Amino acid sequence: MNKFFKGLTLLVLAAFAGECIEFLLNMVLARELGEHGLGMYMSILPTIFLIVLLASFEMPVSISKFIAEKDQKYHYSMLNHVIRLTVIFSLILIPIASMILPFLSVFDSYHPLLRWMAIILIPIVSFSSIARGFFMGREQMGKIATANFTRKLVQLSLLIALYHFFQFETTTAVFIAICTFVGSELAIFAYFIHMFVIQYQKMKKAPFENLSGMTVWKNLMGVSIPTTGLRIFHALSHAIQPFLIKAALLKSGISSDIATEHFGMVAGVAMTIGLFPAFIAHSFMVMLIPTVSKAYAENKLGYLQKLLQQVFFITFIYGVPAVTFFYFFAEPLTSRFFHSTDASVYVQLLWPFFLLHFFIMPMQAYLIGLGLMKDAFYHSVWSTTISFVGMYVFGSMDSLQMHGVIIGINLGAILLTLMHYFTICKKIGVSLILVPTNRRFNQ
Repeated sequence: MNKFFKGLTLLVLAAFAGECIEFLLNMVLARELGEHGLGMYMSILPTIFLIVLLASFEMPVSISKFIAEKDQKYHYSMLNHVIRLTVIFSLILIPIASMILPFLSVFDSYHPLLRWMAIILIPIVSFSSIARGFFMGREQMGKIATANFTRKLVQLSLLIALYHFFQFETTTAVFIAICTFVGSELAIFAYFIHMFVIQYQKMKKAPFENLSGMTVWKNLMGVSIPTTGLRIFHALSHAIQPFLIKAALLKSGISSDIATEHFGMVAGVAMTIGLFPAFIAHSFMVMLIPTVSKAYAENKLGYLQKLLQQVFFITFIYGVPAVTFFYFFAEPLTSRFFHSTDASVYVQLLWPFFLLHFFIMPMQAYLIGLGLMKDAFYHSVWSTTISFVGMYVFGSMDSLQMHGVIIGINLGAILLTLMHYFTICKKIGVSLILVPTNRRFNQ
């Protein structure tokens, strides 16, 4: 337990510093791009993240789970197979992306070179994912924390430098913002590969046992395929969400430009403020996947029950005060940091989504560690479907408009939280109030 919380503390501290930088980054974007430009940036970002997801194929999760569950003597052989698979995967994905991306209409209103910047991300992310998964599985969270912090610091530095010395029109300014994101991923790639090669050489000199390629493939794909399906669904839904919201607002009588501005206020301002403490939830997620995987493989249900109680307690301790603060100080926060007082009401209306999001992330990590990736996927499909229906139905009402969209967002978060919670309680043998229902377990 001490090792878990030491790693968590390291991740949280680094993530807090990173989130402070992320907050400054979004402030720079909001001021330089304006409400319309910020709306454009936030609208294309989910598509970029979808490409990143496809390139990683959730290898960090599957590799970390494999490393945590298997003896160290198998790690070197597994990594050799993974590197070969990643080379093949990249050689297939890059040509396919080069043929498809130039014809996607979602890029039509953006700089023509933006498509090619997205393609450049594929090999960078693919090979970074191997090292990230290895360090996660070994619970070397210092390297993960350093990489996460470095990525945001590099992106902010590039943004400030470029926007300070040059003036860009809106379309070019959005393109530059995406370029700085690619540049930050390249910096992480260099760091991860350097650290990975050092440890790879050490493993090469140590005794190891070979695994067949098929064994490695089955183990990794058993996690990567359903988890990637889950993440692809999330990415697709987030990519569709801006257009769904705009369609609902247009039907309610709002013009296209105003709809884009309102989405920019929700995604770029309200979400930035309300989800600021989510770095703690993300740190939980990084630590929990290998920890829960290892504990469940060793049938330590008692440990898993106690850990879940502690995770929920910590989440409640930081989540409730944070959401309360954002609710009552929404107007000064949006006005001071983003010069957008209109977004304050969205911060207040979204408080259920913010609070539940802090619980959803560690619960999703629990589901992955427990081997319940399919359950997590089905939960997301149902909750997103209900959420999208709610966003469109309520958002298209002229009496609700963006308030109706937020009702749909909150509804989806409530449903997802309940489904995750019920499934985890059943799997590890606890009641709905986290009391063990079966005391015959290993500690």
